[in-house]
Amino acid sequence: MRRRSLEWAEGRRVDLIEEGDGATTIVLAHGAGAGQDHPFMAGMRERLAAAHRVLTFDYPYIAEGRRAPDRMEVLLECHRAVAASAAAGRLVLGGKSMGGRMASHLDGVDSAALFFLGYPLVAIGKTEPRDTSHLDGNAAPMLFVQGERDRLGPPHLLESIVAGLPGAAMVVIPDADHGYRVPKRTGIGPVEVLDLLAETVTGWLAGIR
Repeated sequence: MRRRSLEWAEGRRVDLIEEGDGATTIVLAHGAGAGQDHPFMAGMRERLAAAHRVLTFDYPYIAEGRRAPDRMEVLLECHRAVAASAAAGRLVLGGKSMGGRMASHLDGVDSAALFFLGYPLVAIGKTEPRDTSHLDGNAAPMLFVQGERDRLGPPHLLESIVAGLPGAAMVVIPDADHGYRVPKRTGIGPVEVLDLLAETVTGWLAGIR
């Protein structure tokens, strides 16, 4: 695991963590509630790094010790700079919840594929789905990995959206919520869930050319 600092705007820096090697670099963005050192992010980074080079980072509000996410344009500016800092080769964009949604809005970034770990179709406190028309203009293959009980990205609401996107696929994780927590009755713990998520993403990427 390697750490480095990136100046993404004048006077503003963000720390990046790199793990693994390979011709493909995955830029994996965190969700709204926790940064790249969260056990979920660290676990996904470690598992995906078994087959690829993985790059994670903290959005400015996390890096600067604030709780509320920055405006979308600020998140995208930082995210775009991180993606641009990746070495030459095949670039894949992915993220947990908000991080995945931001990745889908990165205009001008040439990515070979996009994957979403819990696409947040419905904002917290809202009932109407967000506009997803921007996805129509993205030619890269897309993978949506949704929890069966995900209230922010209900699979039944995403089905028709995914069906209308060429090269898109959706995998539903049984019994999981938006954070991929599953009931104790399943006998499946966080480690097994992370293993399943990483295997799902890695297997899908192996089929992308």
